[in-house]
Amino acid sequence: MRAEPVAQGTPDPEGRYGVREERLLTGATVVTAVRTVASVVLAAMAAHQQDLTLLVVALVVYWVGDMLDGFYARVRDCETRIGAVLDIMCDRLNAAAFYIGLAWLQPDLSPAIFVYLAEFMVVDCFLSIAFLAWPIRSPNYFFVVDRPIWLWNWSKPAKAVNSALFAVLLLVTGWMWVGLAIATALLVLKCVSLHRLTRIGLPVPGAVG
Repeated sequence: MRAEPVAQGTPDPEGRYGVREERLLTGATVVTAVRTVASVVLAAMAAHQQDLTLLVVALVVYWVGDMLDGFYARVRDCETRIGAVLDIMCDRLNAAAFYIGLAWLQPDLSPAIFVYLAEFMVVDCFLSIAFLAWPIRSPNYFFVVDRPIWLWNWSKPAKAVNSALFAVLLLVTGWMWVGLAIATALLVLKCVSLHRLTRIGLPVPGAVG
C-alpha cells in the first residue's frame, strides 16, 4: 500500500509534540551522559576481566538509564530535539559496547550479533534521526507523521522487541541460529520502514538567504 505523503508544514497543529526551546544541558541529558559512561566503563571492564556477569550489569545500566532519561524528560517537561539525538547516539554506543563485549566473550554468537549491529547502528539509526526533518521533538512522536512507521519502530512493543528480545534470548539460551533469525527479521522490518519513509519523502528545508 502506498504511503500517503505528509504535508511539509507542522504535522502537530496543537503543538503538543512540536519543537520547543532547545538547550543541551537538561536533567535528562545529564542522566543520558551518566548512564552512557557508566555502561561503557562496565562493558570495557567486563571484556578485560572476561566477566559475563559484569557485562550483563552494563546492559542493565544501559536499559534502566535509557528508560530513566526519557521518563525524566517527559515528567520534567524538558524534552528537546538535541536531547533526543544525544539519546539516539548514546544508545548506539552502549549497544555496541555490550554486543562487541558479548562477541568477545562468546564468539560463537558473532554472526547473530553483527547482523543485529548492522540493523541497529545503521538502518535503525537513520530511521531514528529522520524525525529531524519534521518539527517534532523526538521519534516517540513520529505517529503524527506516519503511524505505521511509528508502530513498527517506536511504540512500546516495538522498542521492547528491538532492544530487549534479542539480547535476552542470546543471554538466556545461547542459540545463535535463533538469534540470527530474529536479527534478520528485525533488519527486514527496518528496511521495510525505510522504504516506506522514502515513499513518504523527507521534507526539504528552504534555501537560506
